[in-house]
Amino acid sequence: MKYAIIIPDGAADEPLAALDGRTPLEAAHTPNIDSLAAEGISGLARTIPDGFESGSDVAIMCLLGYDPAKYLTGRAPLEAAARRIPLEPTDWVFRCNLVTVENGVMKDHSAGGITDAEARRLIADLAAAITTPGMELHCGVSYRNLLVYRGDENIDVTTTPPHEIPEQPISAHLPRGRGSEMLRRIMDTSAALFADHEVNLARRRKNLRPASQVWLWGQGHRPRMPTFAEKYGVSRGAAISSVDLLRGLAVLLGWDVLEVPGLTSYHDTNYVGQGEATAAALNSYDIVFSHVEAPDEAAHQADYRTKIAAIEHVDRYIVGPVLRKLRSFPQWRMLVMPDHSTLVGTRKHGYGPPPFVLAGSGLRPQPAGHFCEKNAASGMHFDRGYDLMGYFLRGG
Repeated sequence: MKYAIIIPDGAADEPLAALDGRTPLEAAHTPNIDSLAAEGISGLARTIPDGFESGSDVAIMCLLGYDPAKYLTGRAPLEAAARRIPLEPTDWVFRCNLVTVENGVMKDHSAGGITDAEARRLIADLAAAITTPGMELHCGVSYRNLLVYRGDENIDVTTTPPHEIPEQPISAHLPRGRGSEMLRRIMDTSAALFADHEVNLARRRKNLRPASQVWLWGQGHRPRMPTFAEKYGVSRGAAISSVDLLRGLAVLLGWDVLEVPGLTSYHDTNYVGQGEATAAALNSYDIVFSHVEAPDEAAHQADYRTKIAAIEHVDRYIVGPVLRKLRSFPQWRMLVMPDHSTLVGTRKHGYGPPPFVLAGSGLRPQPAGHFCEKNAASGMHFDRGYDLMGYFLRGG
């Protein structure tokens, strides 16, 4: 059996007045995903359990069949796995976003989509300015970087994802709890250092948002979890994503991480190359996971037009070629599903169960119409989202 999983990150949404009461999924033209809905099974799966913040760390772990209450220690440790950063059990890892804060208000969690080269210069200069023993800064992709703390400070902090507080004063959302003063000092140091940094001066001249400081969140220790082969008996897996969170989770699952030139987290990503690489990987792997961040980032910018375009590109350039490739094998199954909703109206993640569609060999069809939240609501429901993976692999 060959399995393919396609994740248009954050594609689910709520109805928008600008779309005459439709969601971006409803408005998008997705003939390939719709063909899966016509011959397969649609439904909703709850990927954000009670007590968890809505985010891809929780949602994709759940989607892949792992209970986040048992296995998730934080977002940052998953990203550290992607970077192959060695961690001791007592080490702490924090996501270190480059953000734009103006007059004490969070304006942009991504510092205007800052480039990798610009981010590396800022992070390198901040690393040189930090004197706290045991602190390490690691560059990631664009605004997504990591801070590792290997020191002796006893930490028990609460932090806030910056993408959850757009246009809000940051004062109410700074790290708090034991060890928070150390984290705040680093954030304050970055704000002073970056204020007149040449990277930001150049960005302002181009009317681009500056990276005014770092924002620390998503902390955790090194996770312990069974590989996908140990848990589900599907041995050879591969993942394609521009996002370290997903790449790190793939490493922990025992999957290969495949490189595709030109992948980004935005609508300028190489959709065609990702579709071709995902389809080709099915020749060598039993299960291939392909994740696209662009719909999520568009929603965080309140850009419904780009979100719709991203969904349509996923359908045309990734789902289409992968589905055609799968049909060349005697037995196959395909799952298409946003990990969570990202709401254009609020620029935040939502908590409702996202829609899914699965189709392929051995499944009894429950035909549905156009793939969207409304139509999926009349299909199957998985209140424990991590049960969906077992059904996808073995159900029917």
